[in-house]
Parts: sequence; structure tokens; C-alpha cells
Amino acid sequence: MKPMRQNEDKMGMGEIKENEATVNEITLENVEEQPVVYKEYSTEYLVSAVEAILFSIGESVSVDRLAKALEMETKKLSKQMEEVLEIYNQSDRGIKMVELENAYQLCTRNEYYDVLTKVVCTPKKPNLTDVLLETLSIVAYKQPITRPEIEAIRGVSCAHAINKLMEYGLVDEVGRLDAPGRPILFGTTEEFLRSFGVASTEELPMISPDKIEDFKKEAQEEANEITLGLDNES
Repeated sequence: MKPMRQNEDKMGMGEIKENEATVNEITLENVEEQPVVYKEYSTEYLVSAVEAILFSIGESVSVDRLAKALEMETKKLSKQMEEVLEIYNQSDRGIKMVELENAYQLCTRNEYYDVLTKVVCTPKKPNLTDVLLETLSIVAYKQPITRPEIEAIRGVSCAHAINKLMEYGLVDEVGRLDAPGRPILFGTTEEFLRSFGVASTEELPMISPDKIEDFKKEAQEEANEITLGLDNES
């Protein structure tokens, strides 16, 4: 009798597994067939909702992250954010909403800077010399770019300038070039966009080839001054 009982148990377990497999298949089919339902909001609601999110986070938030929080389609939200920015920044507020390379952030308005410095610590402004500005310009217009490529344009070593720009948070490492030695690629940061008041590098003014030549001439003069100083010391 025990062997029969074991056979019955095995048959029962087999039926259970088959039923579980069928249920799993049906469940998976239902999940796959279910369309993604995105939500839609009025622009007025988005102005307040996005403001609340940005205020709570306190830093830039990507449009993908906003779309996920609002359960919206990213493309739809990106388009609607143009209206949100326009409406929000037209109002009489002490803060403004800015776009930073497919991300958004709340910032204080420039006209209230003097008032703010009386109650909060004044942020240390970067001291951008001509050398730093030239190096930063090359990175901004040619990014991603390696240090040897920057030095080829300027004609002198840029190690100190790049390190200083990274210290100021205006330039950062963005990857490595797929080439022998895998040199580091540099690019501008969100802090760069905030500092120069642009939403993306596409908004930067066009630079003429003559300006690049000016960079080379100034870099050569700089190199000559360094050489002359070394000769005088010796």
C-alpha cells in the first residue's frame, strides 16, 4: 500500500507543478499585454509639483527622474517643462527655475545677491585668469577632449589650468578615450552652466577660427615669458 501512496503523491505533485506553470504563464502574458499608462497634468499643476520636488531635493533633478516621480512620459514632460519655466520665471519670486542639460534646479535670482550675502556666507568666486579662461573655453567648445589635445591647441602645458578648473568645479573627468594609454577626457559641469547662465553648451556663442589663433599666440607669449624667466634665474 505504501508504494501506491507514493505514486499518488507523485502524481499530485506533478499536477500542482503543471498548474503553477500554467498560472505563471498566464500572469506573464497579462503583464506583457498590459500597456504602460502615463499620467497627464495641467501646466499649472506641474509648476507647483516640480517646484515642490526641486525645493525638497535642493539640487538639480534630471527630467527622467522628474518623469518617473510624476509617472509621465519623458518626452511629454520635457515639452511641457518649457511652459513651466516660462510661467515660473515670470512670477515675482526671489528664486528662479533653471534648466541644466536636461535637468532642472531652483536658484536665487541674481538681483538679490547683495541681500543674501548679509545673512549667508558669501560663496568663494573662482579667480579665472586669462590662462584659465582660455583653457575653459577650449574644453567647453571641444568637449570631450583630452589634455594633449588642449595642449596642442594652446601650445603649452595645461596640467595646472585643468587641475584648477576641476578644483573650481567647472571641469571634470567624463571618461577615457578609446586609444593607446586611454587618456582622460574632460568636459564642463553643471556648475559651469550655472556660472555662465546657460542651459546647455549649445547656447554658448559661436567661436571663430581667429579666436583659436589668438589662443595659440597668447599661449606662445606665455611660454616665451616662462622661458625668459628661467634664463634670467640661471
